[in-house]
Amino acid sequence: MKAVSPGKGKKAKTDSTEEIWNLRLYVAGQTQKSITAFANLKKICEEHLAGKYRIEVIDLLKNPQLAKGDQIIAIPTLVRELPEPLKKIIGDLANTERVLVGLDIRSVTG
Repeated sequence: MKAVSPGKGKKAKTDSTEEIWNLRLYVAGQTQKSITAFANLKKICEEHLAGKYRIEVIDLLKNPQLAKGDQIIAIPTLVRELPEPLKKIIGDLANTERVLVGLDIRSVTG
């Protein structure tokens, strides 16, 4: 896994047309849960933030000191740095609706 830059798609469903979403995914090695979280995140970003996101994968086995800055207590953890405010989601990101609501990409309906 490595950092991913956005594709050139134009189908983003965000309010701002110029906003770039900076996302950090904290993992611990190449575990199945880490790989699944990355795959789920990339799919969600391509479908809802195409061309407007940047994913940085941080392996805490290689850089454990980086967990302190974002106060990571469980892995995998997704941190939305931009747009503000900072948001965190813990888990493999398999529940797409929960991730969309948690990141404020889609508001809760009903």
